[in-house]
Formats: sequence, structure tokens, C-alpha cells
Amino acid sequence: MKKDISLKAAVELGVVPTHAKFVGGVVPGEDGRLPRNEAGEMVVLEVMRELVECSKVGIDAVQLSVFPGTTEEDLDGVILGFKELGLIVHLVMMVGGADPMKPEDEDAVLAQLLPSLEAAKRHGVVHVASTSVEQWMDAEAGTRRGAEFDAAVAQTVKLHTRAYREAGLADSCVKAWHIEFLRPGEFNTFTDLGKLWSFVKAANEELGIPFFKCLVDAAHCGDSELDIPANEALIKEIAAEGGMGLFHASAKTTRGCLSTDDGWVGALLAACVETGKFEQVFVEMFCHDDEALAGLRELDPRHGVDTCDGRSYNQVVADGLEVVARRLNNFVVRGKLKAR
Repeated sequence: MKKDISLKAAVELGVVPTHAKFVGGVVPGEDGRLPRNEAGEMVVLEVMRELVECSKVGIDAVQLSVFPGTTEEDLDGVILGFKELGLIVHLVMMVGGADPMKPEDEDAVLAQLLPSLEAAKRHGVVHVASTSVEQWMDAEAGTRRGAEFDAAVAQTVKLHTRAYREAGLADSCVKAWHIEFLRPGEFNTFTDLGKLWSFVKAANEELGIPFFKCLVDAAHCGDSELDIPANEALIKEIAAEGGMGLFHASAKTTRGCLSTDDGWVGALLAACVETGKFEQVFVEMFCHDDEALAGLRELDPRHGVDTCDGRSYNQVVADGLEVVARRLNNFVVRGKLKAR
């Protein structure tokens, strides 16, 4: 259908459909099947179909969270469903129950990554992503500093380069693996862009090519200990060395409507554009009462604030897409981005 906003920028605009909820949306049941609505359609596919219809701007891509244990049939089905909607599919490889920084957990983490990488190869996916440098919400892990941090970097490099080789990514459709850090509380060690860059830089040096990328998430940058100028400087350095990945337009703390962002999305988006290496941006929001995120709400009650202001979550995301699209179009007008 005709859209009110035509995206002028030569940039891929997408969505991370986490607003569909993890529990009840993208996390499989004990049988490995993805949640379905009353009509039998997979919930996350229904959410994206409705979002494509209501968005004022065309959506280029979707970044799907893939959890271990999802049946191959359902994973293939949702990917093909997204493609039928005209969407480029990215995969976010979820891992859990094992610590990527511990050598004794290396095989367990690898066993969770490899099936997702095989799925990416099976479906011609070019970009994969993960937070697989640390275990999520591990309150007992402690923060690794100094020699312990160096050891954590070395082990995560060993794990990820091993996954690269065992999955045969060198000769595959997969051209980049975007790694995302999380804010303090969700992670304990890789909690800012500089620490993530230590891993990505080392992993690329091990491979001899800039295959691994730093996923720049405005929300996590905003909740880290580094201020906007520090993040801007890191973005410039990372991009210059071939390590800049895709961008998440997401509001810090609330992870809701971009009206709660306090300036981080605009500032860091501009910093990425200024590098000349900016190619992809995804709008990402979480549902404030998602059962899977109860631990985050306990960590910071502001995370559970309802920012919808009477709208559906699809409408909130659609509004976010409009805001980002307008920014991208005006970067083109000002000569900062190439036109499509």
C-alpha cells in the first residue's frame, strides 16, 4: 500500500519486534513451537504484518530473536513469513544458561549458537547479531577488571572465532556478526561501548578481517557509565577501523516510546551518520509488562513504565519509525547521507 512517508536515505530501516513480548511472542514453548494466536498464526508474524500495514513509512527489515530449542519448522516458517511481507531478515541469536566468559562453558554456548548460524545460512541471512559475550542477569557473576577482563576478552574471542570456523561462515552468505553489550545489571562486565570494542577489535584481529561489528544501541549507551561525547568518540574510532555495526533506535531505561529518550537516539544516530559507514537502523521497543522482563523491572522500576499514552504497541513503534525516517530524510537534505 502507498505510504505517507517516502524514505529518501540509502539506509536499511527495520524493526526489532520485541514489543510483541518475549513470553507469548518470540520465546518458544516447551515443545519448541512459537506462540500462536487463536487463528493459529505465529504471534510475532501477526505483529509484523499489522505493523507493516499501519506504518506511515515502508519497513525494509526485521531482526528476529531466535531462542535455542525453537523447532526448525517454526523458525523456517516465521522467516519465510517475514520474507513474504517483503522484509529482509536478520537473526538475533539468543543464548542462556551458560557463561561465554568461562572456558568450561564454551561448548555449551557454542551448541546454542551453531543451530542459529546454520539457520542463517539456510535462509541467506547476511547479518546476524547476539549478546553472546556475557550471561544475562547473572547477579553472582561479578565485574571482571584488569587481568580478569583481559581473560574474559580472550575467552570470548576464542568462542566466537571458533563458532565462525565451525559454522563455515567464511564461505557463507553471512557477512557480519553484530555484537551488542547490555547495561549494568543486565551485564556485569561488557557494560559500555568501549568494553565491547575491546572484544570486537580483538576478534577481528584474530580473524584478520572486520567480520565482527559493534552494535550501537542508544538505550544501552544511555544507561552505561559513558556520556554522549565519550560514545561519539568511540563511534568515530570504531567506524574508522571497520567495526561499526547496525544501530538500535531505542529509548534508554524505559525501552518504550522514543519520546522518553532524552536525546541519546538523535545524538548517537548523528554520530554514526557522520562516520560515512552508517547502513542500518532498527527501531526497538519492549512491552512494559512482558513476563520475561520482570527481573529488569525489579532492577529498575522505571523500566516498567507504560509509555504508550493510550496507543497500541504497534502504533508506538510505527510512531518511532516515523521519527527515525524523518531524521534520515533530513540527513539526506543536509547532504550527510546518500539518497536511495
